[in-house]
Amino acid sequence: MPFKSIVRELKEIKDGVGRKRWRGRARSHIAPDETSMVKSEESIEQGQWANLPSELLLDIIQRVEETETSWPARAVVVHCASVCKSWREVTREVVKTPQQCGRLTFPISLKQPGPRESPIQCYIRRDPMTSTFLLYSGLMPSAEGQKDKLLLAAKRIRRTTCTDFIISLVSNDFSRSSNNYIGRLRSNFLGTKFTISERQSSHEAPTQSGRRTSRSRFHSRQPSTRTPSSSYRIGTVNYELNVLRTRGPRRMHCVMNSIPVSSMEEGGSAPTAASLPETTVDGHQFYPSPVFKGRGGGPGSDVSSTNSPSESPLVIQNRAPRWHEQLQCWCLNFRGRVTVASVKNFQLVAAFEPHHQNVSAEEHDRVLLQFGKIGKDIFTMDYSYPLSAFQAFTLCLSSFDTKPACE
Repeated sequence: MPFKSIVRELKEIKDGVGRKRWRGRARSHIAPDETSMVKSEESIEQGQWANLPSELLLDIIQRVEETETSWPARAVVVHCASVCKSWREVTREVVKTPQQCGRLTFPISLKQPGPRESPIQCYIRRDPMTSTFLLYSGLMPSAEGQKDKLLLAAKRIRRTTCTDFIISLVSNDFSRSSNNYIGRLRSNFLGTKFTISERQSSHEAPTQSGRRTSRSRFHSRQPSTRTPSSSYRIGTVNYELNVLRTRGPRRMHCVMNSIPVSSMEEGGSAPTAASLPETTVDGHQFYPSPVFKGRGGGPGSDVSSTNSPSESPLVIQNRAPRWHEQLQCWCLNFRGRVTVASVKNFQLVAAFEPHHQNVSAEEHDRVLLQFGKIGKDIFTMDYSYPLSAFQAFTLCLSSFDTKPACE
C-alpha cells in the first residue's frame, strides 16, 4: 500500500470517520455522539454560575438592579446579563422599561418611551472640529468625564442639497451598514424641514397595504429585494420661516408619525420597541430588554404598528416664551437646567385638537422635551413620555443645523 494511502487512513481513523478498510479488512469506528457534545459545550459555556437555584439567582439580580440606579454603577446590571444564558434570561425579566423605572440599561431602552412623572436628564457635548454630537446620561458633565455613559452619537454630514445627521450607538462608527447604526436625521436645503428615519429590521417594516394581491401570492417564491434592515420615516420637524426678519425665538412644529395621539389620553400607552439587534458596545455584549405586552400599541408592541389608518399622529410644538422687560429678552422657565441664553433653547409640549376630550389639563402643559445651553458646546436634554431618547435626540439635533431663513 502506498505511503500516502497509509497516512490518509491513519488520519481518518484519528478523526473518527465512519467505517474504514485496513489491509482489506473492515473495521468499525465509533463516532462521538453529537448531542452529548452540544450539551457539554453548553455546560462549558454556561459555567459554574449557571447552576445557581433560580430563586437565589432572581434575588441576586433584583438586589443588584435596585441598588445600581445610575451609570457607571449601572454597568453591573449589564455584566450580570453577560454571565451566561440563565443569568441573561433572569436579568431581562427583572429590568423594566424606562417608562416603568426611569432608567436606561440596554440599547433597546433608547427606543422606548421615558417616564411620565419625572424626565430622564441627559446632556449633549458638541465637537465642532469633528462635527459630532455625543449624548450622555447624567445631569451635567462630571469632573473626570470618562465615567459618563455614552448613549448615542451623531455625525453631521453636509451635502449639496441637504444635511444628514447619522446616529450611532458608538462614537467611532457611523456606517449605515453597521449594527451600531440607529437612524438618521435629514434636512432640506434651507434647513427648515427635517425628516427622522429609524432603522428597523425587514420583519418590523410597516406594510404599505393590508391587502395582498393575487400576483403576490403566486409569485411569493421570488427573492425579496428588501435589505435585511432599512430606514423608515417616523417623524418630521418643521421650522417656521421668518420672512419679515422679526426678532424672536424659533417656532418648531413636529409630527411624530410613530406615536399616536391617543397615547396622551387617560389610560393610553405609547408604542414600545421590543427588540434590537445584538450589538457590542465598549467591549461588552448588550441584549434587549424584556418584552411587555399591552393593548392598543402599548408596551410590547412593535414600533411599526403604532398607528392605525384612523388614528392621527402626535403633534408637538415649542412653548411660546414670554418677553422679559428688565432683561430685554425672551425667557422660559427651565427650572435651573439651562443657564446660557441661546436661540437653540426650546421646550416642546403636545398640541391637541379641540375634539380631544380625554386629555387631562396636566398633559396640555407638561413639557415633553426641553433643550438648552449650559456652557461652551454643552447642552442639556431632558425628555419624558411618550418620547424616547432616540426621538428626543433627533429633535435636539435639528436645532444645531444652520437656519438663516428662520432667524
